[in-house]
Amino acid sequence: MNDLLFELPLPDHFALGACLEYMNRSPLECLFRSDAEGVERLFIVEGQAVLIRLTMPADRPQRLRAALLYGSLPGEAGLAWLARYIVEWFDLDRDLAPFYKLAAEDELLGPLLQANDGLRIIGIPDLFEALCWAILGQQVNLAFAYRLKERLTAKYGQSLEWQGHTYYSFPEPEVFHEVSMEELCALQLTRNKARTVLEVAHLIAAGALSREELLALPSPAAAEQRLLQIRGIGPWTSQYVRMRCLRDATSFPAGDVGLQNAVKFLTGMDRKPTPAELVEMSARWRGWEAYATFYLWRALY
Repeated sequence: MNDLLFELPLPDHFALGACLEYMNRSPLECLFRSDAEGVERLFIVEGQAVLIRLTMPADRPQRLRAALLYGSLPGEAGLAWLARYIVEWFDLDRDLAPFYKLAAEDELLGPLLQANDGLRIIGIPDLFEALCWAILGQQVNLAFAYRLKERLTAKYGQSLEWQGHTYYSFPEPEVFHEVSMEELCALQLTRNKARTVLEVAHLIAAGALSREELLALPSPAAAEQRLLQIRGIGPWTSQYVRMRCLRDATSFPAGDVGLQNAVKFLTGMDRKPTPAELVEMSARWRGWEAYATFYLWRALY
């Protein structure tokens, strides 16, 4: 099966290849399979598992094609949800012309712009997944964070075996209702991370926290303050969620070690810049701090 579901128009300053290079950065990723031409992902749409492949057709280069590899054709509402998810996943409805103008004139971002032309922030539209990924990534290296995500997903998410590969969907918060901290610690989560994952799961499952609620708040800063009320959610985690889930282009995780290392590497500093120094530096990227961060990360991986 390889049935066309829909095609999405692509904006200027978008290159699927650049996005796939970012997505291919780790062989440990468990929530999608990407190659040089496209990406495959398992979605649960209207309660049914559907496996989707995204590509850019050679005869229609300004379109992103979604094809059904496995599962039943979703209904109209399901297709609309899927299309919206993909738009937010690849940040397709954002005009990047102002960022490209700014970055082209910046000594740090200019060379990265040329090397990653068309890269968009790869989002995490699901709030629970975004929060869990940020929680799992707290104070550990990227490889170990990926391993924790794979263990959590394999144990509590849904899966599909298709053509020799296992595809996973991230677990829903409701499945953690009866899960204990000890069970999560057995996956090598620390007690603090296990506690925070369970608290976030319970809040979202109970309707006490949602992406819609956060987006409806007066400002991204207000959304961050709401997240900071949750035990175990600090500034780095909340800034990361603002960037990857809430699509806040002004988010700037100044405490991120990867960002600090990237600036140290690109500037030739003999030490990592402090968060305060990074905040001062970010003034020249005002309005596009999240995109500046995303491109600076590409200097490292």
